[in-house]
Amino acid sequence: MNIEKQIEFDKIKEIWMNLAVTEWAKEKISGISFCLKESELRKQLNDTTNSRNLIEKLGMPPLQNLSEIKDILTIAEKGDCLTPYQLERVANVLVVIKRFKSYLDRGKMYENPLAYYGENLDALEELQEEISRQIRGSMVDDFASKELEQIRGQIVKCEEQMKRKAEQLMRSNKECMVDHYYTLRNGRVCVPVKKECRLKISGSVIDKSATGNTLFMEPASVAKYYEELQTLKICEENEVYRILYILTAMVAESVTAVKENITLIEKLDFILSKGKLSIDLDAAEPSINTERRIVLKDARHPLMDKRLTIPLQFEIGENARGIIITGPNTGGKTVAIKTVMLTCIMAQCGLHVTCKEADICMNNSYLCDIGDGQNIAADLSTFSAHIKNVLEVLREVNKDSLVIMDELGSGTDPAEGMGIAIAILEELRKSGAIFLVTTHYPEVKEYADKARDIMNARMTFDKETLQPTYQMVIGEAGESCAFYIADRLGMPNEMLRIAIKAAYGENAVDNYLFQKEDTAIEKRNITQISKEKKKKGNVKHGAKYKLGDSVLVYPDKKIGIVCEPVNEKGVLRVQLPGKKIWINHKRVKLHVAASELYPADYDFSIIFETVENRKIKHDMERKYTDEVIRYDNS
Repeated sequence: MNIEKQIEFDKIKEIWMNLAVTEWAKEKISGISFCLKESELRKQLNDTTNSRNLIEKLGMPPLQNLSEIKDILTIAEKGDCLTPYQLERVANVLVVIKRFKSYLDRGKMYENPLAYYGENLDALEELQEEISRQIRGSMVDDFASKELEQIRGQIVKCEEQMKRKAEQLMRSNKECMVDHYYTLRNGRVCVPVKKECRLKISGSVIDKSATGNTLFMEPASVAKYYEELQTLKICEENEVYRILYILTAMVAESVTAVKENITLIEKLDFILSKGKLSIDLDAAEPSINTERRIVLKDARHPLMDKRLTIPLQFEIGENARGIIITGPNTGGKTVAIKTVMLTCIMAQCGLHVTCKEADICMNNSYLCDIGDGQNIAADLSTFSAHIKNVLEVLREVNKDSLVIMDELGSGTDPAEGMGIAIAILEELRKSGAIFLVTTHYPEVKEYADKARDIMNARMTFDKETLQPTYQMVIGEAGESCAFYIADRLGMPNEMLRIAIKAAYGENAVDNYLFQKEDTAIEKRNITQISKEKKKKGNVKHGAKYKLGDSVLVYPDKKIGIVCEPVNEKGVLRVQLPGKKIWINHKRVKLHVAASELYPADYDFSIIFETVENRKIKHDMERKYTDEVIRYDNS
């Protein structure tokens, strides 16, 4: 069973993760589990309080995701050369460390314990300044070294000379040029020369146009500078790599210190994310005990709108270990038990809780059965899944557990469900665990009144507005208010009497105060079903003429025998001497009924079938035959 999902702690974790910056902190939040060491839990809660105070005094901490830097440090450790971009990322992280250290140092003026973690941060300012001086815009800066500055200066002069020589050649040979501008082809400075002027220009053809009419030539006066340029660029590349390797070596020497910084920042990010969550939820630090006591004042579900939520007052442990909550549907029973468990889990994970005050006991397990656990794939009914889940809870429950169960014993026959509910409650009571259970069974309320360490509670209901008020009253049993609601909404008194008798017996009706005078349900006029009229002829005449009847066929008044009764079209078939005919029932009149002419079990095939067909049928009944029965279709 997924406890986190059932009580919506997974949604709290999702909000919490979004408040963390580093991947390490997010992963830690994702896999968070409740603490079982009292001293450690108190420290965690204290950290959360200190982080909230720090953020409220200084604002949000200057942090960023550090996942990329870890890969960069690994490259440096292996001795591979870092790129300018990677070195710049290292410098940026060192700047973040410096700013965060300054942030924590400012917190010392408020005597915040978290602020002193800053003393363990080393901003490595010398490394950061050296990288920032030599790397700019993800490139090695011109002034990274005197050698690089000189080389790049010479490269610029060489390129300018090449361009100047090209322009001079074009001005002096305008008639040979296709255009007034030089161009670059394959990294070489070229002039656009007409095809027919090829021999007039001293140089090499580097490229040509699609038509072949324009030749892109590198003038001989430019070519000598190109060779010089390539030499300078090789020198530049060598100097750049020298600088990068030196910086990489500096990073490699500082890997341990940087990693320690990152580890500390990730831990602080996790702690600070708890403070951010506390601020977002407007939560408060709870008290922790090991005396199996839970007291919540003005508690609310953290995912519900604070402005619309009615605070919950809850207490358990002093007078009882189990509470049976009853009340009307949608009265807030499920939200109440979820709020209690969610509050306890949040506290035991070192988080602040959405209560004005809270005193929460530590639990070694959280167990619940909430909602419809129907599993279609496993072919489990709602009740089967419910019982399966409950049995799993009972296997794990112990005296230090917190258990919540919603609609205990529902989903089956009420009498049997009630019995099972009481059996489960008795098992929970024996375990010594703290448990909260919602139910509608009146017998369970009676059990709670008599059982040791169990109390009733109810969710209040406004009978005037027919709306729940979401207040829990411990020590009193509630009612579903179903009869009251039905009464107020207009159910006739007679129907209510029947319902009350069926639920609570004959005498219960005398104690019920009806809200209105006896009335009956006013029936509405509803359009009736229009039935199709049946055809009279078919039934009448079908019954009048039967197989074997002797009839008179008009107008000739010939006597025949009915061989097929009247069909839906009002036509029957009559056997006349030597032939069979179809004729409308209106042209036929009964002469002698078949019942007067033949015995009851008479075989009419003697009359209507030929001797040959009768013989073939007889053979077909005994064995296979190729013979074909032929009928007169006249």
